[in-house]
Amino acid sequence: MKILRPISILMSCLMLTANAAAQISLTPPGTDTPPAAEKSAAKPKAKPPAQAKKPPAPAATAKPAPPVAAPVATVTPAPPPDDPNADLVYGAYQRGQYKTAFDLASKRAQDFSDPKAMTMLGELYANAMGVKRDYAKAADWYKRAADGGDREGMFALAMLRLGGRGGPVNREEAVKLLASSAKLGNPKAAYNLALLYLDGQTLPQDLKRAAELLRVAADAGNPEAQYALATFYKEGTGVPKDLDKAVRLLQAASLADNVDAEVEYAIALYNGTGTPKNEAAAVALLRKAAKQNSPIAQNRLARVLLSGQGATMDKVEALKWHIIAKTAGKGDPTLDEALATLSPEDRAKAQEGARIWLGNK
Repeated sequence: MKILRPISILMSCLMLTANAAAQISLTPPGTDTPPAAEKSAAKPKAKPPAQAKKPPAPAATAKPAPPVAAPVATVTPAPPPDDPNADLVYGAYQRGQYKTAFDLASKRAQDFSDPKAMTMLGELYANAMGVKRDYAKAADWYKRAADGGDREGMFALAMLRLGGRGGPVNREEAVKLLASSAKLGNPKAAYNLALLYLDGQTLPQDLKRAAELLRVAADAGNPEAQYALATFYKEGTGVPKDLDKAVRLLQAASLADNVDAEVEYAIALYNGTGTPKNEAAAVALLRKAAKQNSPIAQNRLARVLLSGQGATMDKVEALKWHIIAKTAGKGDPTLDEALATLSPEDRAKAQEGARIWLGNK
């Protein structure tokens, strides 16, 4: 089972928050006007079962898309540490021995009415692990687990109800399940419930409540929630505007490999906005995000390499990243003009580097 990704919900609802995105400039030459949303989504961004995943200045402006977003984490119910039998179920699941996990979980569900074993069975059926995919059976097991008080089962069933898998769409039931799961301390449930408050369709839009739920999930270490809440603090959405808090949250999310947070934190470091200026660290983060296929990072890295500010000037490498970003839809007329003077030999090297990169993606 997966987390709602901010793109499907937030891309529609966060338009009303001015696309809450990075508004920090890089110093390389030229200006750009980013499109309404510059992040590739996935699916409240929403990938499998529905998941409730960016102003011009004298320099480049980064505007990654609004929160969202999510890497697709499946429900991995943690067994009680004092129950060696439950540990066997989860251990088999972790090792990819799904048929064994299914058999062990079935026995525990039947003999002990173990809610966590029931959640495991729902997970196996929902993701075709060791058994044929069957959303109806997954929903049934998740419901049994939820009725038994398991917060992961509640969350998983809510996701099925939102996506209309294993039964008709039932948003009212999904909201109740998410609220119950969040109350029991599930950060994924708090995050996705926040997205529904942002959406304003399933629930009345309530930015303050959304911020509160994001804070719960962010404090629990959820990187998508940390990135989303950072955007709130940066824009003053549902919370008082606070760039220092925004940058701290971006730093935390970037340490957890949230690509959008890496880009925005890099730009904050580059410009010394809300944090001490550190161009070397900023460029390192931009390189990392560029290699993770962020068109915005690729574009900003190209600008840095062209200017030689914070990194050794390398126009061939700059053109390579510019071509890659442009292929992904992140064009930049300023870079087109600045790099037009490269020799045919250098242009050929850059084009070949871009071709190899794109071919290996």
